[in-house]
Amino acid sequence: MNLSAIRSNRRKLLLLTLLVLLCAVSYLLIEVNFGNTRLLWYAMKLRTPKLLAMLLTAFAIGGASIVFQSVINNTIVTPCLLGMNSLYTLIHTAVVFFLGSGSLMAANTNLSFAVDVVLMGLTATVVYSWIFKKTRHNVLYVLLVGTVLTSFFGSIQTTLTRVMDPNEYDTLLTSLVASFSNINSEILLFSTLLLAGITFALRKELALLDVLTLGKDKAINLGVDYDRCVRRLLLGVTLCIAVATAMVGPISFLGLIIANLSRQLLRTYRHSQLILGSALFGMGVLVGGQLIVEHIYTYAVPVSVFITVGGGLYFLYLLLTRKKV
Repeated sequence: MNLSAIRSNRRKLLLLTLLVLLCAVSYLLIEVNFGNTRLLWYAMKLRTPKLLAMLLTAFAIGGASIVFQSVINNTIVTPCLLGMNSLYTLIHTAVVFFLGSGSLMAANTNLSFAVDVVLMGLTATVVYSWIFKKTRHNVLYVLLVGTVLTSFFGSIQTTLTRVMDPNEYDTLLTSLVASFSNINSEILLFSTLLLAGITFALRKELALLDVLTLGKDKAINLGVDYDRCVRRLLLGVTLCIAVATAMVGPISFLGLIIANLSRQLLRTYRHSQLILGSALFGMGVLVGGQLIVEHIYTYAVPVSVFITVGGGLYFLYLLLTRKKV
């Protein structure tokens, strides 16, 4: 990659950063009463946690999607399309179902989230590692298995909720059905620390992503412990998806949109730029979309609807224009 292309990508990333900052400031300040200090602080108290949650969600999904695509060497598959969202909701429902909403583990939001994350990490790493090994990363088989797993996890979760005590279900619903209008802000600090810890723990593996995309044989010849590296990265991906799902609920196509927009805009193999670009695209989409939903549509249509419709169309476009599977 020549020097001019690197500089061009840096300018593009700078413009994306400025756009995200503009969206964030607009989200915080539009229609705020600056003449009344109490109303101003009340608005900041409501909007700041939501803004932070959207930024964290975009970072988690954007980074996880790029890493996941590089690990399986395919650009149209994302973790959410393989049922990781459904797996998290199933695990959370199962914890409440078997332990009860009154138990310490279920009643304490941060402790419950920690248990969900641990179970999610262990289960997803085992299940998806086995799937990738059996399908040999064939995109058609992976998508087929992902569709089956999404329905499977969803069916079990629905069954548990149907036989659950109604009072238990009401308690579960408040923590399970998160959205951009009902963000789970109680785990913001925990989620921030977890994402920072994941990034720090996987810094060496993230630095090797450029080599991993060359393929298993070439990566091994270059001295990379391929299997260990992939397992650690896959664990990090599942934890990031768990954080995003816990805070704002499942968003199936967001990762697909922002990861591929980042690849098409930057056109580079450098994952440091791709991950940053994907995260910035996600922040712009979520914050800008929520700004439009709140101030133009007055909450009539949630931003997740636009993401799902647009992402579905974009997914079909990528499938139809894909030259090589």
